[in-house]
Amino acid sequence: MAPKTARPKVYLAGPEVFLRNAIEAGAAKVEICARHGLEGRYPLDAQLDLGDLTLAERAYDIARANERLIGECDAVIANLTPFRGPGMDTGTAYEVGFMRGTGKPVYGYSNHHLPFFDRVRKFDAKPLKHRPGAEPTMAFEDSERMGVEQFGLNENLMIVSAIHESGGAMVIGQTKRRDRYTDLTAFEECVRQVARILIAKQRVG
Repeated sequence: MAPKTARPKVYLAGPEVFLRNAIEAGAAKVEICARHGLEGRYPLDAQLDLGDLTLAERAYDIARANERLIGECDAVIANLTPFRGPGMDTGTAYEVGFMRGTGKPVYGYSNHHLPFFDRVRKFDAKPLKHRPGAEPTMAFEDSERMGVEQFGLNENLMIVSAIHESGGAMVIGQTKRRDRYTDLTAFEECVRQVARILIAKQRVG
């Protein structure tokens, strides 16, 4: 009897770790991964003894543990939904870049359908102003006179490019605001795509 093939591992990056029910939220995502033949690895999976550490030491231990989890995985699925502003969670952005640096695929999804430019425009308290003589991709600036990129992408160009260049893909969903961090429809579609690619590679290899 042939040995059972291990399921491809995917790191589940995103701001769900800040939810009140963070453990349950992660378990729901891991269960969806399992249904599609993947092993989901959630940031809170790491069992750490942080009791005698300073706050800074705790932070560094958590970061190192997350990096180890990412390194053990075959791909990242990142929740790019805007968090505390018009852009994605900064910790998740780092994890996208970290995985991109390994050469492994990065996938993303967002529960906000508007492009990044439109989200910035809605977020800024004052209307964006036209920047004289600027190229079309930086034709407007915010109330602090900082240019606002306009590429028609759902996130900052470095994030979207990291996903694209890694061979991954993005799924864009649309939910009510109250469900923005809990609706898993776009996430599951992303999981389907990842599973199809990783399991096919596994069979070939």
